[in-house]
Amino acid sequence: MSTSLDFDIAEPLTSTGRPLTNATITVRVIKSFPYRNVKNLIFQNYDLRAKSPQDLLKDCLQRINSEGAFRPFRNVPYDSLKIYTHAHGSKTVNLVINFDHDEDWLLGMNDAEKKLYQYDIENETELSLFKWDDYVKFKTNPQEKW
Repeated sequence: MSTSLDFDIAEPLTSTGRPLTNATITVRVIKSFPYRNVKNLIFQNYDLRAKSPQDLLKDCLQRINSEGAFRPFRNVPYDSLKIYTHAHGSKTVNLVINFDHDEDWLLGMNDAEKKLYQYDIENETELSLFKWDDYVKFKTNPQEKW
């Protein structure tokens, strides 16, 4: 009798299966917290060793301003990035943003020397892009509207 597994124990996780210089990350662009207006940007072959949070913000803004699907998202002055979830990690119950880990998952927008991988960002990490003042206001009163 043969026992066969439907997975390979020796196979690495997707978060460690690609080098940091060739990662795929998802950025959740949040236009409105109460109305849950969120659209994803996918960055493939992204170099987490060379890019800083400022570089990622610049790359996001460039795509938002050039891709037609993001036209409704152009009127928000985005200024903050925060990790939403790590690959293979538990997800938050909030569908818009992760309220936990403000002290360690918020990316420093003023430190140009610190690179993305130094924030423990790996392949398949999801991040949120948003306006800080909107986040603080929503966090104090997280009422969702329809």
